[in-house]
Amino acid sequence: MARPAAALLGVLLPALALAADKPATGFVDKTFKNADGATSPYVLFVPKGYDGTKEYPVILFLHGAGETKGGKKMPVEVGIGPAVKKREKDFPFLVVIPQAETKGWQADGPNAKRALAMLDEVNKEYKTDPKRQYLSGLSMGGYGTWSVAAAHPDRFAAIVPICGGGNPKDAAKIKDLPCWCFHGDADTAVPVARSREMIEALKAAGGKPKYTEYPKVGHNSWDAAYGTDELFTWLLEQKKK
Repeated sequence: MARPAAALLGVLLPALALAADKPATGFVDKTFKNADGATSPYVLFVPKGYDGTKEYPVILFLHGAGETKGGKKMPVEVGIGPAVKKREKDFPFLVVIPQAETKGWQADGPNAKRALAMLDEVNKEYKTDPKRQYLSGLSMGGYGTWSVAAAHPDRFAAIVPICGGGNPKDAAKIKDLPCWCFHGDADTAVPVARSREMIEALKAAGGKPKYTEYPKVGHNSWDAAYGTDELFTWLLEQKKK
């Protein structure tokens, strides 16, 4: 005998409600509303196992100059995005991937301020671990990583600047911030000296940064860096006190 329609609805509606409540996972397109009412798109990677019941660590990723608004590629296509895609089934981090609207990620500029506001938005919307928030970027985003870290030394649990450069005078501000820096010694776009001088400045200030320099590697040191499984294991070990 056919079940009454009311009985079927009693079964279906709770199931549909549960499906609707379950957060989307994978690479999710998001929209940030700026103070002036304009909107800025960004991408958020949400781990496959995310269900809102436990706290997840978060990485804020700053892309290079070529992925700036109007560029040939989107930020998710270069750097950490492809690395996450290869590990998508079990990658344990939320990853915030904003897009700069103009060139530069300097801490006092609109792009960096917007990126941090996007991170704040994600922290409010998702269950995140406040002690495990990380910052990384490549090339232009590598410069941004050094700059934002110096401006907000207490915000992140660790930083991963790749083929960028910073101000050695800022070293004292971030000497206690765990850092793993990467660069190729044949880089003609951003000289390897930019990373070397930051690492030396951190050491002189009393810091203990990790540094990986790839021999005979040009500007693209990010594929090797983000392809290093140990990097993500190391990040998970870094927690704010």
